[in-house]
Amino acid sequence: MASSENQTSVEYIKHHLQNWQVCKTDEGWAWNQCTEAGFWTFNVDSLIFSFLLGALFCFSFWKVARNAQIEKPGRWQSFVEMVVEFVDKSVKDTFHGRNPLIAPLALTIFVWIFLMNLMDLVPVDLLPWLADKFNVLAFDAEPGHTYLKVVPSTDANITFSLSLGVFLLIIFYSIKVKGIGGFVGELTLHPFSSKNKFVQVLLIPVNFLMESIGLLAKPVSLALRLFGNLYAGELIFILIAVLMSAGIGGIVGGGIAYMVWAIFHILVITLQAFIFMMLTIVYLSMAHEDH
Repeated sequence: MASSENQTSVEYIKHHLQNWQVCKTDEGWAWNQCTEAGFWTFNVDSLIFSFLLGALFCFSFWKVARNAQIEKPGRWQSFVEMVVEFVDKSVKDTFHGRNPLIAPLALTIFVWIFLMNLMDLVPVDLLPWLADKFNVLAFDAEPGHTYLKVVPSTDANITFSLSLGVFLLIIFYSIKVKGIGGFVGELTLHPFSSKNKFVQVLLIPVNFLMESIGLLAKPVSLALRLFGNLYAGELIFILIAVLMSAGIGGIVGGGIAYMVWAIFHILVITLQAFIFMMLTIVYLSMAHEDH
C-alpha cells in the first residue's frame, strides 16, 4: 500500500483519490502542497499515464500497419484490424459528410479512452505502493506519503480536455462548412422562426440562448459522463480494497467482490469509450450539415 498501516478507512480513501500534483505558489513550484495553489496546478500522474497510453496506442498500431501480413496475419494484427473495421463501420453508418479526419479521430478517441479506462482494473494499491517504495529508496521520502492515481479518465481535467478538443472541432467545421453567417444564423434563427421580420428579431435572443446552451452542453456532457462513470468505478474498487483489509473474511469477500465488479467493469469501460466516440461522430456530423 502507498499509505501507512495506521490509516483509517476514510484516510485511506482520501489518499487514493488524491493526485500527484505540482503547483505554482508564491514561494515557487511545490509538490503535493496544492490545496490552495490556484490555476497553475498540474496532476502529473494523469498527464504521464495519458501520454504513455497514447504512445502505446500509436506505437502498437503503427507496428501492426508496418508489419501487416495478408496471407498469415497474427492474432494482434487480426485484433487491430477488427477494431479498425468496427470504428470505420461506425463512422460510415453515422457520419453523413465527407471528411478523411473523422475515422482516424474516432479510432484515436475509442482506443485511447479505452486504454485509460482499462487502468481501472489494475489493483488500486499496486502502482502507488511501487511508487512509494521508489520514493523512499531514491529520495529518502517518508513512507506512505506518495500520491498516485493511475486512471486518467477519473480526472476531470483529462475528460474536459478531450471534450474541449472535440468542441473546438465542432466550431471549426461548423464555420468551415456553413460560413460565419450560416453558423451565426444557426444559433439565432432556430428553433423558433417567423415570416414576420419584426417577430423574428424578437426571437433572436431566445434562439441564441437555447442554441448556445445546447452547444455548450455537448462538451460538458461528454466530459462529465466519462468522468462520473469512471470515478464511481474507481471508488468502488477502493471500497473493495478497504473491505479486503478486514481480516480473512474480508479478503475472501473482497476477492469475490473484486472479481465480480471487474468483470462488470470491463463492459463499463468499453461502453464509455464507445459512447464518447459515437457522440463525437454525431456532433461532427451535425457540424457538417448545411441547412
